[in-house]
Amino acid sequence: MTILRTTAQITQMLDQMASVLETAYSAPPRLIGLHTGGAWIAAELAKRLAWVEPAFLDVSLYRDDFATSGLKRSGDTQGMPPALDGDRVLLVDDVLFTGRTIRAAINVLFDYGRPGQIDLAVLFDRGGRELPISPTFVGEALGDLGAKRCKLLGPAPLTLVDPDV
Repeated sequence: MTILRTTAQITQMLDQMASVLETAYSAPPRLIGLHTGGAWIAAELAKRLAWVEPAFLDVSLYRDDFATSGLKRSGDTQGMPPALDGDRVLLVDDVLFTGRTIRAAINVLFDYGRPGQIDLAVLFDRGGRELPISPTFVGEALGDLGAKRCKLLGPAPLTLVDPDV
């Protein structure tokens, strides 16, 4: 395992992202983190911004790859409102790659109603999109480094690693 981004680097990115989010929203959106890494990031952002605790979403039953890779439950959906009708949602994930996890998350969100707007915040963007999904807020675009597999370890401390080395 090789460390790609240290805890200190991630802390700095989270501080910068929180600053950008603070200016982007006149009122806090409904904050929703994807299990597991996105939930950790959403919780950190909520603390930094003094927003209410985020909801957490498990999209494993909505993924399109469990037939080939198996069903991997990552956590429980918690804190979701009975309805999202008209709400502005900030969906948070740790690493964005193909876009398929985000597609699954959007499908889940629509089970709760029709959000007014969905923004996407990711700490790391690997590139390599297979679907037309683009983040609204990005901590870091990994560029050539994004071609490697990477995984966020946490929740404390947060570290980005290449688990294959």
